[in-house]
Amino acid sequence: MTAAAPKRMHLAAHFPGVNNTTVWSDPCSRSQIEFSSFEHLARTAERGLFDFFFLAEGLRLREHKGLIHDLDVVGRPESLTVLSALAAVTDRIGLAATVNTTFNEPYELARRFATLDHLSAGRAAWNAVTSSDAFTGENFRRGGYLDRSERYTRAAEFVATARELWDSWTPEGAPRPVAHRGRHFTVEGEFTVPRSPQGHPVVIQAGDSAEGRDFAAAAADIVFTRHGTLEAGRAFYADVKGRLAAHGREPDELKVMPGVTFVLGDTDAEAEERAVVIRRRQVSPQNAIAALEQVWGRDLSGYDPDGPLPASDPDPDAELVRGRVRQGDPLAVAARWRALSREKGLSIRQTVIEATGRQSFIGSPATVAAQLTEYVAAGAADGFILVPHLTPGGLDEFVDRVVPLLQERGVFRRAYTGSTLRSHLGLAEPVWKG
Repeated sequence: MTAAAPKRMHLAAHFPGVNNTTVWSDPCSRSQIEFSSFEHLARTAERGLFDFFFLAEGLRLREHKGLIHDLDVVGRPESLTVLSALAAVTDRIGLAATVNTTFNEPYELARRFATLDHLSAGRAAWNAVTSSDAFTGENFRRGGYLDRSERYTRAAEFVATARELWDSWTPEGAPRPVAHRGRHFTVEGEFTVPRSPQGHPVVIQAGDSAEGRDFAAAAADIVFTRHGTLEAGRAFYADVKGRLAAHGREPDELKVMPGVTFVLGDTDAEAEERAVVIRRRQVSPQNAIAALEQVWGRDLSGYDPDGPLPASDPDPDAELVRGRVRQGDPLAVAARWRALSREKGLSIRQTVIEATGRQSFIGSPATVAAQLTEYVAAGAADGFILVPHLTPGGLDEFVDRVVPLLQERGVFRRAYTGSTLRSHLGLAEPVWKG
Protein backbone atom coordinates (compact mmCIF):
# COMPACT_ATOMS: atom_id res chain seq x y z
CA MET A 1 0.00 0.00 0.00
CA THR A 2 1.16 3.53 -0.72
CA ALA A 3 0.84 6.39 1.72
CA ALA A 4 -1.89 8.92 1.03
CA ALA A 5 -0.75 12.11 -0.66
CA PRO A 6 -0.41 15.05 1.75
CA LYS A 7 -3.17 17.63 1.72
CA ARG A 8 -2.29 20.64 -0.43
CA MET A 9 -2.45 24.09 1.16
CA HIS A 10 -3.56 27.43 -0.24
CA LEU A 11 -1.64 30.66 0.35
CA ALA A 12 -2.64 34.29 -0.05
CA ALA A 13 -0.95 37.61 0.69
CA HIS A 14 -2.58 40.41 2.68
CA PHE A 15 -1.32 43.93 2.01
CA PRO A 16 -0.64 45.19 5.56
CA GLY A 17 -1.91 48.48 6.86
CA VAL A 18 -5.03 49.21 8.86
CA ASN A 19 -3.99 47.28 11.96
CA ASN A 20 -1.26 46.97 14.57
CA THR A 21 0.70 44.42 12.52
CA THR A 22 2.69 46.89 10.43
CA VAL A 23 5.99 48.18 11.81
CA TRP A 24 5.87 51.72 10.48
CA SER A 25 9.19 52.74 12.05
CA ASP A 26 11.34 50.12 10.32
CA PRO A 27 13.83 51.64 7.83
CA CYS A 28 12.63 49.09 5.25
CA SER A 29 9.01 50.26 5.52
CA ARG A 30 7.87 52.11 2.42
CA SER A 31 4.74 53.89 1.16
CA GLN A 32 1.26 52.52 1.85
CA ILE A 33 -0.11 54.58 -1.03
CA GLU A 34 2.28 54.46 -3.99
CA PHE A 35 1.41 51.90 -6.63
CA SER A 36 4.93 50.50 -6.54
CA SER A 37 4.26 49.09 -3.06
CA PHE A 38 1.16 47.22 -4.20
CA GLU A 39 2.95 46.01 -7.30
CA HIS A 40 5.97 44.72 -5.36
CA LEU A 41 3.93 42.69 -2.89
CA ALA A 42 1.57 41.32 -5.55
CA ARG A 43 4.42 40.28 -7.85
CA THR A 44 6.24 38.66 -4.94
CA ALA A 45 3.12 36.67 -4.06
CA GLU A 46 2.73 35.62 -7.71
CA ARG A 47 6.39 34.59 -7.83
CA GLY A 48 5.58 32.42 -4.81
CA LEU A 49 2.60 30.90 -6.71
CA PHE A 50 0.08 32.22 -4.16
CA ASP A 51 -3.63 31.87 -4.83
CA PHE A 52 -4.50 35.53 -4.38
CA PHE A 53 -3.48 39.03 -3.25
CA PHE A 54 -5.85 40.57 -0.70
CA LEU A 55 -6.69 44.21 0.07
CA ALA A 56 -8.57 45.30 3.18
CA GLU A 57 -10.45 48.57 3.17
CA GLY A 58 -12.02 51.01 5.61
CA LEU A 59 -14.72 53.53 4.68
CA ARG A 60 -13.87 56.08 7.38
CA LEU A 61 -10.74 56.88 9.35
CA ARG A 62 -11.08 55.56 12.87
CA GLU A 63 -11.04 57.94 15.79
CA HIS A 64 -9.63 57.44 19.26
CA LYS A 65 -10.67 59.98 21.90
CA GLY A 66 -11.81 62.30 19.14
CA LEU A 67 -8.57 62.15 17.15
CA ILE A 68 -7.65 60.21 13.99
CA HIS A 69 -6.21 56.87 15.09
CA ASP A 70 -2.53 56.80 14.18
CA LEU A 71 -2.55 53.17 13.06
CA ASP A 72 -4.92 53.93 10.20
CA VAL A 73 -3.67 54.35 6.65
CA VAL A 74 -4.39 57.94 5.68
CA GLY A 75 -5.16 58.16 1.99
CA ARG A 76 -5.33 54.44 1.15
CA PRO A 77 -6.50 54.23 -2.48
CA GLU A 78 -9.77 52.48 -3.33
CA SER A 79 -9.27 48.72 -3.60
CA LEU A 80 -10.93 47.83 -6.91
CA THR A 81 -9.05 50.61 -8.68
CA VAL A 82 -5.73 49.34 -7.31
CA LEU A 83 -6.55 45.75 -8.30
CA SER A 84 -7.55 46.81 -11.81
CA ALA A 85 -4.10 48.36 -12.19
CA LEU A 86 -2.47 45.22 -10.75
CA ALA A 87 -4.31 43.10 -13.31
CA ALA A 88 -2.09 44.69 -15.96
CA VAL A 89 1.21 43.84 -14.22
CA THR A 90 0.38 40.29 -13.02
CA ASP A 91 -0.66 37.19 -14.94
CA ARG A 92 -2.02 34.44 -12.65
CA ILE A 93 -2.51 35.57 -9.07
CA GLY A 94 -6.06 36.24 -7.85
CA LEU A 95 -7.03 39.80 -6.93
CA ALA A 96 -9.30 40.17 -3.88
CA ALA A 97 -10.96 43.41 -2.71
CA THR A 98 -12.86 44.09 0.49
CA VAL A 99 -16.10 45.93 -0.31
CA ASN A 100 -18.94 46.61 2.11
CA THR A 101 -22.45 45.26 1.50
CA THR A 102 -24.05 47.81 3.84
CA PHE A 103 -23.02 50.98 2.02
CA ASN A 104 -23.14 49.83 -1.63
CA GLU A 105 -25.72 48.60 -4.14
CA PRO A 106 -25.77 45.15 -5.80
CA TYR A 107 -26.00 46.36 -9.40
CA GLU A 108 -23.09 48.77 -9.12
CA LEU A 109 -20.84 46.37 -7.23
CA ALA A 110 -21.68 43.33 -9.39
CA ARG A 111 -20.74 45.42 -12.43
CA ARG A 112 -17.40 46.51 -10.95
CA PHE A 113 -16.39 42.97 -9.93
CA ALA A 114 -17.49 41.50 -13.26
CA THR A 115 -15.36 44.16 -14.97
CA LEU A 116 -12.32 43.24 -12.84
CA ASP A 117 -12.90 39.57 -13.66
CA HIS A 118 -12.84 40.37 -17.38
CA LEU A 119 -9.79 42.65 -17.11
CA SER A 120 -7.86 40.00 -15.17
CA ALA A 121 -9.04 37.01 -17.24
CA GLY A 122 -10.85 35.39 -14.33
CA ARG A 123 -8.92 36.37 -11.20
CA ALA A 124 -11.36 38.58 -9.26
CA ALA A 125 -12.52 37.97 -5.68
CA TRP A 126 -14.84 39.91 -3.39
CA ASN A 127 -14.43 39.97 0.39
CA ALA A 128 -18.03 40.79 1.31
CA VAL A 129 -18.13 42.53 4.69
CA THR A 130 -20.95 44.12 6.69
CA SER A 131 -21.29 47.10 9.01
CA SER A 132 -23.82 48.40 11.51
CA ASP A 133 -21.59 51.35 12.39
CA ALA A 134 -23.45 54.68 12.28
CA PHE A 135 -20.13 56.55 12.55
CA THR A 136 -18.98 55.08 9.22
CA GLY A 137 -22.48 55.54 7.84
CA GLU A 138 -22.19 59.30 8.24
CA ASN A 139 -20.13 59.25 5.02
CA PHE A 140 -23.14 57.90 3.11
CA ARG A 141 -26.54 59.26 2.15
CA ARG A 142 -28.56 56.82 4.24
CA GLY A 143 -26.21 57.07 7.20
CA GLY A 144 -26.08 54.40 9.91
CA TYR A 145 -29.61 53.25 9.23
CA LEU A 146 -29.00 49.51 9.38
CA ASP A 147 -29.73 47.74 12.63
CA ARG A 148 -27.01 45.29 13.64
CA SER A 149 -29.48 42.40 13.47
CA GLU A 150 -30.14 43.19 9.80
CA ARG A 151 -26.59 43.35 8.50
CA TYR A 152 -26.27 39.67 7.48
CA THR A 153 -29.83 39.57 6.17
CA ARG A 154 -28.94 42.41 3.82
CA ALA A 155 -25.55 40.86 3.00
CA ALA A 156 -27.10 37.52 2.05
CA GLU A 157 -29.61 39.21 -0.25
CA PHE A 158 -26.86 41.46 -1.63
CA VAL A 159 -24.65 38.52 -2.65
CA ALA A 160 -27.63 36.58 -4.02
CA THR A 161 -28.69 39.59 -6.09
CA ALA A 162 -25.16 40.05 -7.43
CA ARG A 163 -25.18 36.41 -8.51
CA GLU A 164 -28.52 36.88 -10.27
CA LEU A 165 -26.94 39.74 -12.20
CA TRP A 166 -23.82 37.71 -13.06
CA ASP A 167 -26.10 34.90 -14.28
CA SER A 168 -28.30 37.19 -16.34
CA TRP A 169 -26.12 36.76 -19.43
CA THR A 170 -26.18 33.29 -20.95
CA PRO A 171 -22.91 31.39 -21.44
CA GLU A 172 -23.42 32.01 -25.17
CA GLY A 173 -23.35 35.79 -24.59
CA ALA A 174 -27.00 36.84 -24.68
CA PRO A 175 -28.35 39.29 -22.06
CA ARG A 176 -31.57 38.49 -20.23
CA PRO A 177 -33.72 40.79 -18.08
CA VAL A 178 -33.28 40.81 -14.31
CA ALA A 179 -36.30 41.08 -12.02
CA HIS A 180 -35.35 40.92 -8.34
CA ARG A 181 -37.77 42.00 -5.63
CA GLY A 182 -36.59 41.37 -2.10
CA ARG A 183 -36.65 42.84 1.38
CA HIS A 184 -33.66 45.11 0.79
CA PHE A 185 -33.35 45.45 -3.00
CA THR A 186 -35.51 45.81 -6.08
CA VAL A 187 -33.56 45.46 -9.33
CA GLU A 188 -35.25 45.47 -12.74
CA GLY A 189 -33.50 45.87 -16.07
CA GLU A 190 -30.56 44.38 -17.92
CA PHE A 191 -27.03 43.91 -16.64
CA THR A 192 -24.43 45.57 -18.86
CA VAL A 193 -21.51 43.14 -18.45
CA PRO A 194 -21.38 39.68 -20.12
CA ARG A 195 -20.79 36.58 -18.03
CA SER A 196 -17.22 36.78 -16.76
CA PRO A 197 -14.42 34.22 -17.19
CA GLN A 198 -15.04 32.56 -13.80
CA GLY A 199 -18.82 32.68 -14.10
CA HIS A 200 -18.89 34.46 -10.74
CA PRO A 201 -15.99 36.18 -8.98
CA VAL A 202 -14.87 34.25 -5.88
CA VAL A 203 -16.69 35.38 -2.70
CA ILE A 204 -14.81 35.69 0.60
CA GLN A 205 -16.42 36.21 4.00
CA ALA A 206 -14.71 37.46 7.15
CA GLY A 207 -17.10 37.15 10.09
CA ASP A 208 -16.72 34.95 13.18
CA SER A 209 -20.15 35.34 14.80
CA ALA A 210 -22.78 32.62 14.48
CA GLU A 211 -24.50 34.72 11.80
CA GLY A 212 -21.19 35.19 10.01
CA ARG A 213 -20.47 31.47 10.03
CA ASP A 214 -23.90 30.70 8.61
CA PHE A 215 -23.41 33.35 5.93
CA ALA A 216 -20.06 31.80 4.99
CA ALA A 217 -21.57 28.31 4.86
CA ALA A 218 -24.42 29.50 2.64
CA ALA A 219 -22.73 31.98 0.33
CA ALA A 220 -18.92 32.11 0.49
CA ASP A 221 -16.11 30.31 -1.33
CA ILE A 222 -13.48 31.30 1.29
CA VAL A 223 -13.84 32.25 4.94
CA PHE A 224 -11.13 34.57 6.31
CA THR A 225 -10.76 34.02 10.04
CA ARG A 226 -8.36 34.49 12.94
CA HIS A 227 -7.62 31.82 15.54
CA GLY A 228 -4.65 31.81 17.84
CA THR A 229 -4.16 28.12 18.53
CA LEU A 230 -4.32 24.82 16.70
CA GLU A 231 -7.22 23.74 18.92
CA ALA A 232 -9.25 26.89 18.24
CA GLY A 233 -8.57 26.55 14.52
CA ARG A 234 -9.76 22.96 14.47
CA ALA A 235 -12.93 23.88 16.36
CA PHE A 236 -13.75 26.70 13.94
CA TYR A 237 -12.92 24.56 10.91
CA ALA A 238 -15.18 21.73 12.07
CA ASP A 239 -18.01 24.10 12.95
CA VAL A 240 -18.05 25.97 9.64
CA LYS A 241 -17.57 22.87 7.51
CA GLY A 242 -20.35 21.20 9.48
CA ARG A 243 -22.79 23.94 8.48
CA LEU A 244 -22.35 23.39 4.74
CA ALA A 245 -24.61 20.36 4.39
CA ALA A 246 -27.63 22.37 5.51
CA HIS A 247 -27.10 24.53 2.43
CA GLY A 248 -26.61 21.63 0.03
CA ARG A 249 -22.84 22.11 -0.16
CA GLU A 250 -19.82 19.82 0.18
CA PRO A 251 -16.91 20.52 2.60
CA ASP A 252 -14.43 21.30 -0.20
CA GLU A 253 -16.68 24.06 -1.56
CA LEU A 254 -15.58 26.42 1.24
CA LYS A 255 -11.90 27.09 1.99
CA VAL A 256 -10.97 28.11 5.55
CA MET A 257 -8.00 30.49 5.50
CA PRO A 258 -6.96 32.25 8.73
CA GLY A 259 -4.95 35.44 8.64
CA VAL A 260 -1.53 34.77 10.18
CA THR A 261 1.85 36.37 10.70
CA PHE A 262 5.30 34.82 10.52
CA VAL A 263 8.83 35.55 11.70
CA LEU A 264 11.82 33.74 10.21
CA GLY A 265 15.41 33.30 11.37
CA ASP A 266 18.34 31.07 10.50
CA THR A 267 17.55 29.17 13.71
CA ASP A 268 14.46 28.89 15.88
CA ALA A 269 16.22 30.85 18.61
CA GLU A 270 17.08 33.69 16.24
CA ALA A 271 13.49 33.81 14.99
CA GLU A 272 12.17 33.99 18.57
CA GLU A 273 14.51 36.90 19.28
CA ARG A 274 13.34 38.69 16.13
CA ALA A 275 9.71 38.08 17.04
CA VAL A 276 10.15 39.73 20.44
CA VAL A 277 11.70 42.80 18.82
CA ILE A 278 8.95 43.00 16.18
CA ARG A 279 6.11 42.70 18.70
CA ARG A 280 7.63 45.43 20.88
CA ARG A 281 7.84 47.69 17.84
CA GLN A 282 4.26 46.88 16.88
CA VAL A 283 2.99 47.66 20.39
CA SER A 284 4.73 50.80 21.62
CA PRO A 285 3.93 52.08 25.13
CA GLN A 286 1.45 54.54 23.59
CA ASN A 287 -0.18 51.85 21.47
CA ALA A 288 -0.47 49.58 24.51
CA ILE A 289 -2.47 52.22 26.39
CA ALA A 290 -4.60 52.88 23.29
CA ALA A 291 -5.38 49.15 23.00
CA LEU A 292 -6.29 49.06 26.69
CA GLU A 293 -8.60 52.07 26.25
CA GLN A 294 -10.35 50.34 23.36
CA VAL A 295 -11.34 47.53 25.72
CA TRP A 296 -12.00 49.57 28.87
CA GLY A 297 -13.81 52.38 27.03
CA ARG A 298 -12.29 55.17 29.11
CA ASP A 299 -9.26 57.45 29.20
CA LEU A 300 -6.36 55.51 30.75
CA SER A 301 -3.56 57.87 29.73
CA GLY A 302 -2.51 58.19 33.37
CA TYR A 303 -1.63 54.50 33.60
CA ASP A 304 1.93 53.23 33.34
CA PRO A 305 2.26 50.84 30.37
CA ASP A 306 4.80 48.90 32.42
CA GLY A 307 2.40 48.71 35.36
CA PRO A 308 -0.59 46.47 36.16
CA LEU A 309 -3.97 46.38 34.41
CA PRO A 310 -6.73 48.63 35.80
CA ALA A 311 -8.66 47.29 38.79
CA SER A 312 -11.88 48.90 37.50
CA ASP A 313 -14.13 47.16 34.97
CA PRO A 314 -14.66 48.35 31.37
CA ASP A 315 -17.59 50.52 30.36
CA PRO A 316 -19.42 48.31 27.82
CA ASP A 317 -21.42 51.25 26.45
CA ALA A 318 -18.53 53.68 25.92
CA GLU A 319 -17.81 55.29 22.54
CA LEU A 320 -14.22 56.28 23.15
CA VAL A 321 -13.28 54.59 19.87
CA ARG A 322 -15.26 55.22 16.70
CA GLY A 323 -15.11 53.24 13.47
CA ARG A 324 -13.62 50.09 14.99
CA VAL A 325 -15.52 46.88 15.60
CA ARG A 326 -15.09 45.64 19.16
CA GLN A 327 -13.69 42.14 19.37
CA GLY A 328 -16.14 40.54 21.80
CA ASP A 329 -17.72 41.65 25.06
CA PRO A 330 -15.40 44.15 26.85
CA LEU A 331 -16.04 42.58 30.25
CA ALA A 332 -15.14 39.13 28.93
CA VAL A 333 -12.04 40.47 27.15
CA ALA A 334 -10.92 42.24 30.33
CA ALA A 335 -11.39 39.02 32.32
CA ARG A 336 -9.21 37.09 29.85
CA TRP A 337 -6.53 39.75 29.92
CA ARG A 338 -6.51 39.82 33.72
CA ALA A 339 -6.20 36.05 33.91
CA LEU A 340 -3.32 36.14 31.42
CA SER A 341 -1.61 38.94 33.33
CA ARG A 342 -1.93 37.12 36.67
CA GLU A 343 -0.79 33.80 35.26
CA LYS A 344 2.36 35.17 33.64
CA GLY A 345 3.01 38.28 35.72
CA LEU A 346 2.58 40.62 32.76
CA SER A 347 2.40 44.41 32.64
CA ILE A 348 -0.15 46.32 30.53
CA ARG A 349 2.17 46.44 27.54
CA GLN A 350 3.24 42.80 27.89
CA THR A 351 -0.40 41.73 28.18
CA VAL A 352 -1.39 43.65 25.05
CA ILE A 353 1.59 42.21 23.17
CA GLU A 354 0.60 38.65 24.06
CA ALA A 355 -3.18 39.03 23.82
CA THR A 356 -3.53 40.96 20.56
CA GLY A 357 -1.08 39.21 18.24
CA ARG A 358 -2.39 37.15 15.35
CA GLN A 359 -1.43 33.50 15.14
CA SER A 360 2.31 33.70 14.47
CA PHE A 361 4.48 31.00 12.96
CA ILE A 362 7.95 31.61 14.35
CA GLY A 363 11.13 29.69 13.60
CA SER A 364 13.59 28.68 10.94
CA PRO A 365 12.17 28.19 7.43
CA ALA A 366 12.06 24.43 8.07
CA THR A 367 10.20 24.90 11.37
CA VAL A 368 7.65 27.29 9.86
CA ALA A 369 7.07 24.97 6.88
CA ALA A 370 6.45 22.10 9.31
CA GLN A 371 4.06 24.19 11.43
CA LEU A 372 2.00 25.28 8.43
CA THR A 373 1.85 21.71 7.17
CA GLU A 374 0.70 20.46 10.58
CA TYR A 375 -2.18 22.96 10.73
CA VAL A 376 -3.53 21.89 7.37
CA ALA A 377 -3.03 18.18 8.04
CA ALA A 378 -4.76 18.48 11.43
CA GLY A 379 -7.89 20.06 9.96
CA ALA A 380 -7.34 23.56 11.36
CA ALA A 381 -7.16 25.32 7.97
CA ASP A 382 -7.15 24.81 4.22
CA GLY A 383 -4.45 27.43 3.89
CA PHE A 384 -3.35 30.83 5.16
CA ILE A 385 -3.58 34.53 4.37
CA LEU A 386 -0.14 35.84 5.29
CA VAL A 387 0.07 39.31 6.85
CA PRO A 388 3.70 40.53 6.72
CA HIS A 389 4.85 43.23 9.13
CA LEU A 390 6.69 45.25 6.46
CA THR A 391 5.45 46.98 3.31
CA PRO A 392 6.20 46.08 0.59
CA GLY A 393 9.10 43.65 1.12
CA GLY A 394 7.78 41.68 4.06
CA LEU A 395 6.82 38.65 1.98
CA ASP A 396 10.11 38.26 0.10
CA GLU A 397 11.85 36.09 2.68
CA PHE A 398 8.87 33.73 2.99
CA VAL A 399 8.67 33.22 -0.76
CA ASP A 400 12.42 32.66 -1.06
CA ARG A 401 12.94 30.41 1.96
CA VAL A 402 9.66 28.74 3.01
CA VAL A 403 7.80 28.12 -0.26
CA PRO A 404 10.55 25.81 -1.65
CA LEU A 405 10.34 23.70 1.52
CA LEU A 406 6.55 23.43 1.24
CA GLN A 407 7.03 22.29 -2.35
CA GLU A 408 9.56 19.67 -1.24
CA ARG A 409 7.01 18.40 1.27
CA GLY A 410 4.48 18.02 -1.54
CA VAL A 411 1.96 20.34 0.13
CA PHE A 412 2.20 23.31 -2.24
CA ARG A 413 2.14 23.71 -6.01
CA ARG A 414 5.28 23.99 -8.13
CA ALA A 415 3.44 25.81 -10.90
CA TYR A 416 0.04 27.28 -11.62
CA THR A 417 -2.01 24.68 -13.45
CA GLY A 418 -4.88 26.96 -14.39
CA SER A 419 -5.44 30.61 -15.23
CA THR A 420 -8.37 31.58 -12.98
CA LEU A 421 -8.60 32.03 -9.21
CA ARG A 422 -11.23 29.28 -9.07
CA SER A 423 -8.76 26.89 -10.68
CA HIS A 424 -6.09 27.81 -8.11
CA LEU A 425 -8.55 27.09 -5.29
CA GLY A 426 -9.92 23.89 -6.82
CA LEU A 427 -13.43 25.39 -7.02
CA ALA A 428 -15.79 24.51 -9.84
CA GLU A 429 -17.26 27.25 -12.00
CA PRO A 430 -20.79 28.04 -10.77
CA VAL A 431 -23.58 26.30 -12.66
CA TRP A 432 -25.42 28.87 -14.73
CA LYS A 433 -28.85 29.62 -13.26
CA GLY A 434 -30.26 31.92 -15.89
